[in-house]
Amino acid sequence: MSDLNNHHSDTLTAIFQHPVSHNIRWHDALSLMEAVGTVTEEHDGRFKVTIGSETEVLDRPHGMDIGEQMVVDLRRMLANAGFEPAASGKED
Repeated sequence: MSDLNNHHSDTLTAIFQHPVSHNIRWHDALSLMEAVGTVTEEHDGRFKVTIGSETEVLDRPHGMDIGEQMVVDLRRMLANAGFEPAASGKED
């Protein structure tokens, strides 16, 4: 997706990495979600995220990194909305 900056592209690649990456920062994931969808912080501190036609309510993780289930959920939402990491070996 051409409107994503390099930082967002790196986060997108990490989300689609196999096995699931355990060191994706919440701040980076939130920034990507805001770039590709709509994010609203609810009154209870949870985040309502809409990417494409899917909406999920996510909790801010206790640490700095998002958990495996959130990675799986984001991967599904992003894939269903047509987002995928750039092909490896692609020249910029």
